[in-house]
Amino acid sequence: MTAEINGLPELQITDDRHVRTLRLNRSHKKNALSETLAWGLVRAIDDATADDDVWVVAITGVDDCFCSGVDLTPAGNDPDRGPMSKIQSQLDDLGWVGNLPMAIRERCDKPVVAGLNGVAAGAGMALAMACDMRIAAESAWLFPGYSRIGGSPDGGLSWTLPQVVGYERAMRFLLENKRVDAAEAHDLGLIGEVVPDSQFQERLVEYCLSLTTISPIAARMTKRVVREATRIDLEAQARYELQSIGRAFASEDGKESRRAFLERRLPEIKGR
Repeated sequence: MTAEINGLPELQITDDRHVRTLRLNRSHKKNALSETLAWGLVRAIDDATADDDVWVVAITGVDDCFCSGVDLTPAGNDPDRGPMSKIQSQLDDLGWVGNLPMAIRERCDKPVVAGLNGVAAGAGMALAMACDMRIAAESAWLFPGYSRIGGSPDGGLSWTLPQVVGYERAMRFLLENKRVDAAEAHDLGLIGEVVPDSQFQERLVEYCLSLTTISPIAARMTKRVVREATRIDLEAQARYELQSIGRAFASEDGKESRRAFLERRLPEIKGR
């Protein structure tokens, strides 16, 4: 169960001709991930995986945002405490941060398409990169955001990003905290297709439906063999990500970076 926003669930789930669309619905928070929304998304992906009538999964957001990352306010989480303390207290637990890439890449053998209708930042970018394919509206942009809050990548991004852009570009992208618009993201290989904003929703539906014109068995076998060709121990990597980001967040610089982020100022970095 996810919470409701204006009478609608935080995660809207619709089916159309073998395509299941999962739509993040927290527009008042730019679709930032609360704990309840994130776990709802994990469960919805697992449910789609188990449903033989679902051949393709689409993940997108409402309004002008795909997902702005983790909701950093305590009120955005359940229980009522900030996500930073939760990550630090569960370094040996994958939690939803590690379960999202596991659900999409490991447990789901059906094509998962990210529809970037707007910004994908931090954990939102990690979510987009965990998907198999990405289509973006012209106004969309991507932004890692981790170094800005004194952290390192999570959500499988340390694996998915170098896969598509290579090692040095991944390092530059993450450490320079580089923001790229849809056109540059396409040039870098972060997304596969850019469409005008006015045509985005129609094209996302059209593309996902096009994937249902091939045998779902062939699609699943294709994802499996491609996954095997790029196989790593994703669970171990996700756990290592959480340990690393936990150490970064626990440092004095990490705490100062988050304070500065929330106070909209530059952090005073001391190297400890």
